[in-house]
Amino acid sequence: MSILAIILLILLGLVLLLIEFAVIPGVTIAGIGGFLLLGGSVWIAFSEHGTVSGFITLGIVLLIAPAMVYYFFKTRAGKKMILNKNIDGKINLLRHDKIAIGDSGKTIGRLAPMGKVRVNGEVVEAQSTGALIDHKTEIRVLKIESNKIIVEPLKK
Repeated sequence: MSILAIILLILLGLVLLLIEFAVIPGVTIAGIGGFLLLGGSVWIAFSEHGTVSGFITLGIVLLIAPAMVYYFFKTRAGKKMILNKNIDGKINLLRHDKIAIGDSGKTIGRLAPMGKVRVNGEVVEAQSTGALIDHKTEIRVLKIESNKIIVEPLKK
């Protein structure tokens, strides 16, 4: 095969890889075909034109393919596919001035082992010590963590 055929295989392989990254998400026939065409061009260069041409082709493929993907995502069309927002949400932290270790309350729902409880008028996420705690059961706070409390049922 001529050098023109090898160049065409490389270009077609790069186009298929670009389609894979830009248009069709996931691993599809375009991506697999692109890698096969790039690999085939390197194999043909080695087998028909010798090791020097094979290594030159391999170097070109290994440099151009990642550079093409990198520069594609730097263009305006590529930037539209990238999430540029920062997530600024925060978890609800417990107010330690309202809930203390030893306080009692009631479960709002079943704790299996996580659920909601009401302690001192505050509804918070709670975790039982391992046992299931039924709905509307009296509980006691054992431990306070940053966004949940550990509770146990009160003995009657």
